[in-house]
Amino acid sequence: MDNGVSAGSTASTSTLGNIALGLTLLAFGIGHTGVLSGVTAANSVSLAMYVGGAALFLLGLLEYRGGDGFNGTAFAGLGVFWFTWAKGAGASVSDEAAGTFLVLFAMLALTLALAAAGGLFGQGVYGLLTLSLVLLAIGAFADSAGLAKAGGWVAAVSGLLAWYGATAALAHWPTAFGKVSGRGAVAAG
Repeated sequence: MDNGVSAGSTASTSTLGNIALGLTLLAFGIGHTGVLSGVTAANSVSLAMYVGGAALFLLGLLEYRGGDGFNGTAFAGLGVFWFTWAKGAGASVSDEAAGTFLVLFAMLALTLALAAAGGLFGQGVYGLLTLSLVLLAIGAFADSAGLAKAGGWVAAVSGLLAWYGATAALAHWPTAFGKVSGRGAVAAG
């Protein structure tokens, strides 16, 4: 076996990871919004378990193998989140336990938002994920359907952003915000 042969390119695993994250967040978010009649967050359990959980975790391991510690941490950590959420869905747990679970993974999402090297785009995906988990956690603690719905909308927007990032990588579209060619930023003062 040639040690110079790669098991896959880092770009392909990160792109696929962002697609998996985006689709899972979209399904999870839309389920919480109630915007589609008869579609609930519980309907996204299979997608969350296999695409958001198992596949994202595996992609995280491949990212680690390829030397990308950030995407490895993001995908493996969020894979654990989705798999655990899917396995616990429908279980009889207290609102406090559900809220605590969401707060713990909001802390992971916040870490990812602060560490994202992709600038505003990367920080936006994980920042919105953090906000959605915090809203869902507070909604669980307060038994507030309105906060859960708001958290669902934020999760859906985060999913759209992750999906766009993956699509942009494949189509070579821009992912930078606020850049103007040939001009630098001017500080006020």
